[in-house]
Amino acid sequence: MAEFTLPSHSKVKPGKKHAGPTAAKKPKTFKVYRWSPDDGNNPTVDEYPIDLADCGPMVLDALIHIKNDVDSTLTFRRSCREGICGSCAMNIDGTNTLACTKPIEEVKGDVKILPLPHMPVVKDLVPDLTHVYAQYASIEPWIKTESAPPSRERLQSPAEREKLDGLYECILCFCCTTSCPSYWWNGERYLGPAILLQAYRWLADSRDEAAGERLDELEDPFRLYRCHTIMNCTKTCPKGLNPAKAIAETKKLMVERT
Repeated sequence: MAEFTLPSHSKVKPGKKHAGPTAAKKPKTFKVYRWSPDDGNNPTVDEYPIDLADCGPMVLDALIHIKNDVDSTLTFRRSCREGICGSCAMNIDGTNTLACTKPIEEVKGDVKILPLPHMPVVKDLVPDLTHVYAQYASIEPWIKTESAPPSRERLQSPAEREKLDGLYECILCFCCTTSCPSYWWNGERYLGPAILLQAYRWLADSRDEAAGERLDELEDPFRLYRCHTIMNCTKTCPKGLNPAKAIAETKKLMVERT
């Protein structure tokens, strides 16, 4: 049997155990991934015992409390706190989700928090999204037309507009993409669930006139067809969307045009 080992500098080690509050009313321990590119040390998992009575009900509330009152060196992204921007996507209790919409009470035992998996880490819980945003730009996510522009807005019927439901709501948090084994192994060439859902959003838009060009760009053994319908993407999406269905619909368009 083959034996695989990780490089010694990549192994996650136990980290610092911070002192907890005395006489906590609602004690809870958060185990948080820590890594800095500045010190050359291995990543660690630090433990933060806190009193849930001192913060809000969501995991993001606890992280903000830890940064403000326990350890100011903790680094993470956040913005809207309403599940709209996708900034605070991370792996919580083994599932990719948004920290701002993940209730602490749903996690039994200690809360384990890691950055999105299989992504380069900038620091602590901050993944490097450079590559996935370059892939997003590659699909040209805007309406492309050849006809003369109308004097007013480009209209859609209610039925045409309805086709965009379940697509336009994507917030590019990349929870789905980073949960996909096909993307883990082929991320340099496979576009992944989030970008392919975004690609289909423009294919489904009745106002767009570049369907043929868009399908040509996706006609590749890796860009589209590395999807094996594992369904991790649909299971983990914090917005309840179905990237796997969007990918399947794109494949159907490929077949129909031949």
